[in-house]
Amino acid sequence: MIRGLLLGIIWMIFCVCSSFQQETPFVYNNFGHVDHLHLDGSARIIPSGGILQLTNATNSQIGHVFYEKPIEFKSSESVSFSTYFVCALLPAGDPSGHGMTFFVSHSTDFKGAEATRYFGIFNRNGSTSTRVLAVELDTSLASDVKDISDNHVGIDVNSAESITSANASYFSDKEGKKIDIKLLSGDPIQVWVDYEGTTLNVSLAPLRNKKPSRPLLSSTSINLTDILQGRRMFVGFSGSTGSSMSYQYILGWSFSKSMASLPNIDISKLPKVPHSSTKKKSTSPVLSVLLGLIAFIVLGILVVAYLYRRNLYSEVREEWEKEYGPIRYSYKSLYKATKGFNRSEFLGRGGFGEVYKGTLPRSRELREVAVKRVSHDGEHGMKQFVAEIVSMRSLKHRSLVPLLGYCRRKHELLLVSEYMPNGSLDHYLFNHDRLSLPWWRRLAILRDIASALSYLHTEADQVVIHRDIKAANVMLDAEFNGRLGDFGMSRLYDRGADPSTTAAVGTVGYMAPELTTMGASTGTDVYAFGVFLLEVTCGRRPVEPGLPEAKRFLIKWVSECWKRSSLIDARDPRLTEFSSQEVEKVLKLGLLCANLAPDSRPAMEQVVQYLNGNLALPEFWPNSPGIGVLSPMALSPAPLVIPSLSFSSSSSNNSMFITHSVLYGSGR
Repeated sequence: MIRGLLLGIIWMIFCVCSSFQQETPFVYNNFGHVDHLHLDGSARIIPSGGILQLTNATNSQIGHVFYEKPIEFKSSESVSFSTYFVCALLPAGDPSGHGMTFFVSHSTDFKGAEATRYFGIFNRNGSTSTRVLAVELDTSLASDVKDISDNHVGIDVNSAESITSANASYFSDKEGKKIDIKLLSGDPIQVWVDYEGTTLNVSLAPLRNKKPSRPLLSSTSINLTDILQGRRMFVGFSGSTGSSMSYQYILGWSFSKSMASLPNIDISKLPKVPHSSTKKKSTSPVLSVLLGLIAFIVLGILVVAYLYRRNLYSEVREEWEKEYGPIRYSYKSLYKATKGFNRSEFLGRGGFGEVYKGTLPRSRELREVAVKRVSHDGEHGMKQFVAEIVSMRSLKHRSLVPLLGYCRRKHELLLVSEYMPNGSLDHYLFNHDRLSLPWWRRLAILRDIASALSYLHTEADQVVIHRDIKAANVMLDAEFNGRLGDFGMSRLYDRGADPSTTAAVGTVGYMAPELTTMGASTGTDVYAFGVFLLEVTCGRRPVEPGLPEAKRFLIKWVSECWKRSSLIDARDPRLTEFSSQEVEKVLKLGLLCANLAPDSRPAMEQVVQYLNGNLALPEFWPNSPGIGVLSPMALSPAPLVIPSLSFSSSSSNNSMFITHSVLYGSGR
């Protein structure tokens, strides 16, 4: 009988413990006595007030606070939660901070996270290692993550770019309208986050107001199980500062798996928000001496900083550069335009250097530019090199990325080009996370680039051979017009001169077979453009080693489709509305341009007429000589490119490699 009684008691304890594990509500009316919380980074508890501080007036910092026990859901439970917290954000300068988030994640590992506008849980690539759902209280305006203002609330899923957002406000049931809230006021703000099914609601209100009857934000398409990839999650807060700072405080916090069991916060027990004191204190003689010493040290630092600043903007100028004065930029103007070549303005890497976005004044408006920093080891050939840069600047065509000017500084050459806001074409062809371009837009881009190449070959003052035509080097302006850029491998020569060179440069899959024996010519550009036609129409790279052998090489595969009378099947499967006749015509033109026999390829002037419908495509068949046959360059194991910046002292044929190579970002 005693044994049975003991077993009954053990069973009751097990049931009680199970019920506690199933429901995990908790509440912190303040943080004077902290249990089950893990703090890292700049996060700390202020003991005197029992307040949780995420960040302070220090730049480039990250603060995290986790509830250290994971919230677990049984297979029979629906994944849902409700949380209610009171926070306060105070400015600590101008501009002030990047705000804070409440987050739900599958892990507490945010090693790859950045400060600035990524809240300490994301980076410019989103959230690659830790899946996370966050509600952001954002106090900065960052255009690259599409912020709507510097005072908004957003719902983020694995990225700092919100899926939905709204300016901070709350619905007043008493007045029957929305009332704005200033997040950086320093006043306590109540926040409610409720998730059930696939719906997430977010509400705000000033302290002592009731929860509004209408949420500020609501998203009905969030599957938390998919985000977390499981039924186990961590909850907490994060905050960050970049070059601008703010104080971010949590005053109280409650959490539950369901709205019905969410504990209330006792507002009377909340700590007071620490405000900076303006009360003047008398200074002692010792303190006065100390302040004088500090002032002397600061003065010395300022003198050193002044001398450093003079050296910072120093440039290399020689007598022969006077004639290029109108297109030479000062290093100081480029340094300021790119915010000191700050990583926040970094766009990417092009051949031989890094590219930054900059903003330069132009009469009464601002002009966005791309600034490329190219390193070089010596002055050998620099005079001729700059002369060729000036020659490239003289190229005027609507479908070329304009080169605006240059600057020289020590062992660095800076090239300034027009900024292309929509980035490069390859991002839209091969990045399936982006919206696919429709057929009419792709055809317009093909016509743009064909027109640009025809201009380079026949209309410019000197013949220009591009030598690296591919989707990655086609930029898209604000209206998605195609612009040919990246002249890092280009060659200029006088009309009637011999352009041949033994240097086989370019990218594997786009290189004509005669490059290794006859050198570059306008015909090798036509070959690369043919591959580019197939690339854009099929939405595939020229060589894809991961595919079966039958589809591995684009030229061969398109030709085989034609032989089987199913040429239209080679198109990009993401194309929905298109003319079959137009698509087949472009594919045939691509095979014609990529013919192994140089004499069988059309000139770019003819290609323009074919694409514009002003000239009928010649009759030829998939079994015609040179059609659909792979160039030996397509089988090379690695791309052949110029390994370093090259200067030549020869002036007979302008054999310089023009490094007007520019990468553009498209905004995050």
